[in-house]
Amino acid sequence: MVALAILAFANSAQAADGPNCAIPRDIRPAKSRPPPAHEVSKGVPVASYMLALTWSPEWCRTRANVRDARVQCRDNRFGFVVHGLWPNGGGKAHPRYCGPAPALSVATVRANLCMTPSADLLQHEWAAHGTCGWSAPEPYFAKAAELWRSINAPSLASPSGRTVTAGDVRTAFTARNPHLRRDALFLKVGDGNRLQEVRICYDLRFKPARCARGVGAPDHVSIRIQPR
Repeated sequence: MVALAILAFANSAQAADGPNCAIPRDIRPAKSRPPPAHEVSKGVPVASYMLALTWSPEWCRTRANVRDARVQCRDNRFGFVVHGLWPNGGGKAHPRYCGPAPALSVATVRANLCMTPSADLLQHEWAAHGTCGWSAPEPYFAKAAELWRSINAPSLASPSGRTVTAGDVRTAFTARNPHLRRDALFLKVGDGNRLQEVRICYDLRFKPARCARGVGAPDHVSIRIQPR
């Protein structure tokens, strides 16, 4: 119950961000670029999936003025946004850049910009990860959106002077999402133990599953959460 006293909740991004998301009229898809040769990893069997959710206030804290940050950091005030849906391998290697990835259409970018608010990132995620499990970008992003809609992501807020732990964040997620298990939540923190991402692990049927490579920051670790 500690997390419920520390963290303020909102409904999912579908309710909190979706209808209120501002999208510019002049959307320009990112260009398709050849992948870095050392990052290409074709033929690695998919053993699980991961939906990576970025805590947008932390990302924008240091990147608000980068070229492709307008939608995420200046036109909107997001909580969690989708970084990407990743097919993962069973060992150290993961499938990446498995096939051709032409530039996304304007319609595809527009349809997904409130979920993943960057044309550059949408193109990258399709090229690096989507091509390793889907034959076209639309079904790939549709699957990511389906998983995202199933999550009631908390809008994290901690009163000043209160210590928040990684365990509190996991409790916040599982309190709003009874179908999630604590060991399916990987927390990525950066310098100063600042929360960067919550990554949800799934099995091959897209059911929440134990993260095979650990849960990142353990429950007892104190973390910092950038205000929304």
